[in-house]
Amino acid sequence: MTSRTTEHAAEVGEAAESNESSESADPAERTIAAFARGDPVLVHDAADREGETDLIYPAGAVTPDAVARLRNDAGGLVCVALSDGVASAFDLPFTREIVDHPAADGDALAYGDRSSFSLTANHRDTYTGITDDDRALTITALGRAAAAPDDTDFAATFRVPGHVHLLRGAPDLLAGRRGHTELALALAAAADRAPAAVVCEMLDDAGGALAPTDAQTYAEEHDLVYVEGSALVDRLG
Repeated sequence: MTSRTTEHAAEVGEAAESNESSESADPAERTIAAFARGDPVLVHDAADREGETDLIYPAGAVTPDAVARLRNDAGGLVCVALSDGVASAFDLPFTREIVDHPAADGDALAYGDRSSFSLTANHRDTYTGITDDDRALTITALGRAAAAPDDTDFAATFRVPGHVHLLRGAPDLLAGRRGHTELALALAAAADRAPAAVVCEMLDDAGGALAPTDAQTYAEEHDLVYVEGSALVDRLG
């Protein structure tokens, strides 16, 4: 190896080390990098909002094992957040807009926000739609569809109702709403991922929301990234 090649290699190594050091010092950057790799991340929205930590995956990176983790380690509702643009392309409404029933009241949430729930869906190749294999199939297909909505016939690919809950993001994401739906979609955009992300609340053994300290411990034990929603808002909002 020539001295010039050695010198160049040293410069590249120093740059990588510098980037890694900078990334590790910034939780938001670490979260973006992990999501770009397809890794799940833990995001706590805010103490004055839901006060919950969600386990979040890029939809395209979900496997049956990932669905099992969402069931067993998170324990909340497995949902797929889709951007407003994708939801519009697929003509996916907010549930509160189409349910004509006295109980329909999606704008009266205890934490002062509106519901982002849309339809529920299964991929047409699923059987019951609820197994880990079936839900992984539906979720990854949603990820592909979100990446190329103009090339996707939603009704030909999915059936409604199903076992995967769809969420519709605010048109201006974090500027309009700061829920896990928007945090996940803003994260997907920053990580150059398709605008489709799985979100699932993390619950404790008593059935309540997992405390942030316990969520951080889980992240450390499983070599995952934990981030406060405020850090993502500061970086991505």
